[in-house]
Amino acid sequence: QITTLINHKDKPKRSDKTLQAIQRVGQAVNLAVGRFVTVGEAIANENHELKEEMSVACIEARRAGETIAQLTDVASLDHPESDSHITIFTDKTGVVKAARLLLSSVTKVLVLADRIVIKQIITSRNKVLATMDQLEKVNSFQEFVQIFSQFGNEMVEFAHLTGDRQNDLKDEKKKARMAASRAVLEKCTMMLLTASKTCLRHPDCESARINKDGVFHRMRLALEQVIEIVTDSRPSGENEMAPISIYSGIKEFKNKVEGLRENLYFLSKENLSTMLEVILEHTEDFTDSAYTSHEHREHILELSKQAKMELEQLVSVWMQAQNQKTKDLMEDLEVAILKTCQCMNDLKREVHSAATSLAADLLKYHTDHMVLKALKITGVEGNLEAVAEYTCKLSEQKEQLVEMCRLLRHVSGTEPLEITCIHAEDTFQVTGPQIVSAAETLALHPSSKIAKENLEVFCEAWESQLSDMSLLLREINDVFEGRRGEKRVYLSLPRPGKHNANLKALKPVKLDSEEQAKIAKLGLELHLLTSDVDSETEKWEDQDNEIVQHGQGMSSMAYSMYLFTRGEGLLKTTQDLFHQAEIFATEGTKLASALHALSDQVHDDKPLLLLEAEKLISMCKQLQITAKASAQGKSATFTKVDACILKTRNVMTLLCQLLPLCCKLLRKIKAGNGCLKPAPPWKEDRIRTATNARTPERRVDTFGIKSLENHVTNMTFLESK
Repeated sequence: QITTLINHKDKPKRSDKTLQAIQRVGQAVNLAVGRFVTVGEAIANENHELKEEMSVACIEARRAGETIAQLTDVASLDHPESDSHITIFTDKTGVVKAARLLLSSVTKVLVLADRIVIKQIITSRNKVLATMDQLEKVNSFQEFVQIFSQFGNEMVEFAHLTGDRQNDLKDEKKKARMAASRAVLEKCTMMLLTASKTCLRHPDCESARINKDGVFHRMRLALEQVIEIVTDSRPSGENEMAPISIYSGIKEFKNKVEGLRENLYFLSKENLSTMLEVILEHTEDFTDSAYTSHEHREHILELSKQAKMELEQLVSVWMQAQNQKTKDLMEDLEVAILKTCQCMNDLKREVHSAATSLAADLLKYHTDHMVLKALKITGVEGNLEAVAEYTCKLSEQKEQLVEMCRLLRHVSGTEPLEITCIHAEDTFQVTGPQIVSAAETLALHPSSKIAKENLEVFCEAWESQLSDMSLLLREINDVFEGRRGEKRVYLSLPRPGKHNANLKALKPVKLDSEEQAKIAKLGLELHLLTSDVDSETEKWEDQDNEIVQHGQGMSSMAYSMYLFTRGEGLLKTTQDLFHQAEIFATEGTKLASALHALSDQVHDDKPLLLLEAEKLISMCKQLQITAKASAQGKSATFTKVDACILKTRNVMTLLCQLLPLCCKLLRKIKAGNGCLKPAPPWKEDRIRTATNARTPERRVDTFGIKSLENHVTNMTFLESK
């Protein structure tokens, strides 16, 4: 609005329409400033240490807003230039000064408000730490119950504050780190409860104490990392030096090589040689790994050797071209650049294949959780020898999974996914020994219900991380295949220059930052629903089932629509979004047809299934009508976007209810035909949302708030137990 005012053209003739428009803009700015300042003043009243600074900034902002309103009060003037009243036409510099003052004071208010938010998070963290210290030293169960109730409430508050902060972070790397820390806190809250109870029940048990100490230590580290991210600092002035991955190394190397086309002198041959050496050193993580197949190892070594040769040839031609820039030499240089880049692409593809095939094999092999099951059984039997045997097997499994995470980090493709791989590696490293200590405690006290419950909690954390790895692997493959941020590309989406060569180009309309902020909550809800739908579809034995196929397609499209609300993904304009909504509704209608077909095979539940199918058809029709409706102007377009996202969310909510119902009915049908294959029990409730870094962001608002509140509620029953 301010830019509009300052950039308005000075014309000798000004129509009433122009004058009214200028006045409306000025009034809109003043009203917006008024609302903004009201919030700032309310914050100031609640935070006395910054009240004075905040009040001054608010007064400046209000004054600047009023000045802009006065200078744009021109609609009632027939000849503003001849009037004694000063306006934007007689004093444009006044508007510029007021605008500068406004932007300066608004920035001050935002910075002060940000300081307050950071202080709130630090204060909340300090309260959590103080209560943790009390929990660690408590000796009686009754006292523990009271303090843990307080701890639960404090963790809920911390979860809300850090969830809001995570949403506000612009840096995807920080967002991923925050998501990882909050995921640790979520899982460790339940571990802290059961580990502490076990220690209280068996105070002389060394393995129980080790188990509890491990949880407290990990929670403190996670709390510290949250504060580092929030305050943008590191302890003792350390700089964060994340190890370079092969992907990022190859990307940088190729950029430098391709830069030779523009400038032959911007870097030295030693620089390029050093960069390649670093990349090839990292490939040793693959060639030295006991889990890399012989075939992959040979290919990586062969490509590494070829890369050195291609670089030597490139350097030779490059040095000649520096001395004599002939046409033939420049053509030779172009060929050398292309061959070097192609070799690096081949190397990237090979290490990606090595890492992802290993991960897929390991995840498939460990889905039965046989070692965990054996530890639970032998622990209850009090068989210390057998427990020792299976803890060795778990340690082997841990080493395999840690190595898998290290190799995946090299090929993850984005910094947030790299961070997610590092988080997964840490989780396996820490959780493995904790399972061992929990199993040893149970073996020493085989009749202890709390020791059994404690082992269950740690095993669940392991299973949950394995489940998250499956989703992470899918995301890494998506990035490699050029579907960054998308679960699957939906081919019905029109692409520029394809199938529409004769169509008039649509004006690209995007959501601005204010509109993105308004629709963020709705987008996040849609995101969480896609995770729930994915979780449900993963449980189906028959992944080729028509209902699953439609459900996955709808989830993919809904996820694209969520990314649109963040200004990301393949949907670039509002027109893309509306087209996607139409296709989504069509897919929903096809799903309803599949539900009708399923209803013919059931008896008792047929009315319920038909009712849900009709509900789905009705919702999809409403969405199609909304998506096809015309919308003129910025406000109407945003309203239409909001309505499309809202109706998509409603369909996804219904889909979350339909998928488990259909899965249950199909199992009934198969059981009746004597051909039911029981699904692995861990899948029924284990697969949940991944940590994100795609974002890292895939569980932004869900960290422990519901589970924590449940813990706190359940504490009322603990004392009597």
